[in-house]
Amino acid sequence: MNRKYNYSQILKVAYPIFLTLLVQNLIQVTSTAFLGHVGEVELGASAIAGIFYIVLFMLAFGFSTGSQILIGRRNGEKNYDKIGEIVVHGSLFLFLLALVLFFLTRTFSENILSSLLSSRNVLEAASKYLNWRIYGLFFSVINVMFRAFYVGITNTKVLSFNAILMGSVNVILDYLLIFGNWGFPELGITGAAIASVASEAASVLFFIIYTTTTIDLKKYGFTSICFNKLLVIKNILNVSLSLMIQYFLSLGTWLFFFLAIEHMGETQLAISNVIRSLYMIISIPIFALGATTNTLVSNTIGAGEKSEVIPLLWRIARMSLSVIAVIIIPISIFPELALSVYSSNTELIKASIPSLYVILAALPVIAVSTVFFNSVSGTGNTRTALFIEVATLGIYISYMWFVTGYLKASLAICWTTEPLYWGCILLWSFIYMKWGNWQNRKI
Repeated sequence: MNRKYNYSQILKVAYPIFLTLLVQNLIQVTSTAFLGHVGEVELGASAIAGIFYIVLFMLAFGFSTGSQILIGRRNGEKNYDKIGEIVVHGSLFLFLLALVLFFLTRTFSENILSSLLSSRNVLEAASKYLNWRIYGLFFSVINVMFRAFYVGITNTKVLSFNAILMGSVNVILDYLLIFGNWGFPELGITGAAIASVASEAASVLFFIIYTTTTIDLKKYGFTSICFNKLLVIKNILNVSLSLMIQYFLSLGTWLFFFLAIEHMGETQLAISNVIRSLYMIISIPIFALGATTNTLVSNTIGAGEKSEVIPLLWRIARMSLSVIAVIIIPISIFPELALSVYSSNTELIKASIPSLYVILAALPVIAVSTVFFNSVSGTGNTRTALFIEVATLGIYISYMWFVTGYLKASLAICWTTEPLYWGCILLWSFIYMKWGNWQNRKI
């Protein structure tokens, strides 16, 4: 099988992933946009509670990424019948993990947040949101395993349809439940959480119906699965455990960044949520190409064409830079227009512009960094990726304390933590892919 992917083939894999990431982020972004018209407290609280949820979700996402790497490798080797057992055993493991995380969150989250937040109003609103949002974990862990399957076999077209469904359900329910339109109860921030959970449940139902009716279940080994193969879960964990820790630490550190901002005031927290939301939307093409890098590197190595990996990385990096340039230019010229989606408060919008320019300046670095960092995991060397993450987070945390705690700098200066983080990630990932011993890794 030819694994010398050209730009058209890369785009064919990346585009559905882009749509999926777009909708996944739109679930949070739509809530942010609606809640921005409710109040600053709700806007800030959704940021804290949303990131708290994502930190937990990243444990599942890390596991699914490890599964995706294994699926991609088996797909490249043409060992298709070994793929189904990875998906099924991975889903069972993640559902049990979700059950544990659900009970821990319902038991301890309010105490944890109350010890970290300075605003009582933000605490109450965040607790309302999280108490409902955590139910979505049971659906999201299944969703990520379906995503790992389809990305791993490079059949990502289905992700586009799923993305449209999730986005539609979330937007409609946000409109109905946050403001109480069309006779529905006006639930505010609670309505935003319920809408998110419902959209994830609709996604699981769609994946189940689509997979059972269109996929050759026998080819991928779904019809001959033995459910007592703990070795399958052990193999997945061998690849994914480092990723689970990596993602948890990465998003956990970002949670502490927002907690530091919360101590600067409710307005600064609201501004940061607006910046974070727009930042995540702008970055979607970058992260879609990053996920594409992961699976194409794994497939390329599985096909025995290791010499094609580095040229592949540069092709994807050039695509990423080109796409992000198209996005940066109009937003740089019309920043108020981009920010007005999230709030009608002109003072809030004006105060957000300096931080927005910091993020825009960092995006070219992020575009290349994401490609090379995902390639490290794509080789199967997830422990090396974890080492890069931990080393970078040490620098990130030190700098974050310096600007927020010691200097008590402006919000825009605080956001310079992002280009610092991604610059370090790029440096070490490039060194490893250029000179590291990743060619001999077996998974």
